[in-house]
Amino acid sequence: MNNFLKFNGQKITTTGLVALALIITGCQTNPLTKDAKNTSQVSTAIAASSPLQIDGKAPEFTGVDSNNTTHKLSDFKDKVVVLEWTNHQCPFVRKHYNSGNMQKLQKEATSKGVVWLSIISSAPGKQGHVTPQKANELIKSSSANPTAVIIDSEGTIGRLYQARTTPHMYVIDTDGVLKYMGAIDNKPSANPADVETASNYVQAAVDSVITNKPVETTVTQPYGCSVKYNNS
Repeated sequence: MNNFLKFNGQKITTTGLVALALIITGCQTNPLTKDAKNTSQVSTAIAASSPLQIDGKAPEFTGVDSNNTTHKLSDFKDKVVVLEWTNHQCPFVRKHYNSGNMQKLQKEATSKGVVWLSIISSAPGKQGHVTPQKANELIKSSSANPTAVIIDSEGTIGRLYQARTTPHMYVIDTDGVLKYMGAIDNKPSANPADVETASNYVQAAVDSVITNKPVETTVTQPYGCSVKYNNS
């Protein structure tokens, strides 16, 4: 038997309802193709259209975190750095936090000396915007483990890195060179159950960079909610 509810008098399956909810909240996937050849083509196209280049220098930035501490990327010379664009109201972000996946990745990475910067580029009045106090409350309530949460309300850092979705992930090596950009994993859904069977691109990239091995997958198409910049 099909499970369905009614919306505006029309029958809609529960799967369709989830999709509808994502549209209403301004969240949508940028689906990754399952075809290996097409995935390679998509990655090549993304890399070609981006001002950021794998094996090129990651752009310098300055940001203030939720504890009013100023950070520069260059402050973390000789450190591996992960950038995570986040929005606590986005279903795709909730997938990774409600399942404990993001916290686990953060804890594993930082225990190895990696600097993990969560960045909030939602503008005031937009979904996901928070005050520094609220950001700290979210860190505590979710048991998150970032090195710092940077409040990027003007979207300066987000635009510099062309962050498009939440989450959108970047891995930078100890020389300040960009080694990975794109999705957190290969399961572009908001379903927490998919975490268990996903191939985690970020974890793989971090492990490769730490052990001085080539990163196998360097560019992927990110999925999630659009970053809520001040002109979006």
